[in-house]
Amino acid sequence: MMPTANSPSLMADKTLFQKICDKEIPASIVHEDDRCVAFRDISPQAPVHILVVPRKAIVRIGLADEEDEAVLGHLLLIAAQVARAEGFAETGYRLVINNGRDGGEAVPHLHVHVLGGRSLNWPPG
Repeated sequence: MMPTANSPSLMADKTLFQKICDKEIPASIVHEDDRCVAFRDISPQAPVHILVVPRKAIVRIGLADEEDEAVLGHLLLIAAQVARAEGFAETGYRLVINNGRDGGEAVPHLHVHVLGGRSLNWPPG
């Protein structure tokens, strides 16, 4: 049987991002609502680097299911809202979702990177 986002074996311990969402670890929060939290990355890869994290512990986009559809859309809308609030929506920005080790996933909790504040090259690396 394929593991799902809610598999106990994948989510046995709270992730760093769950602890931030639960206010157990401090973060520079720029947005918060009942479905997600957005905060500044502590190791920014652009002048502005914000993570938008669902409160629901979804391990990665590849393990999301149909019941996650609304929260996934919400994350993208909040990412766009954050870009507007940070002042780079008009000039452009990048959204990144890593999936798995080879995709650059460092924390096993789905999150959207919002990168902006400078011209971003392509391919990214």
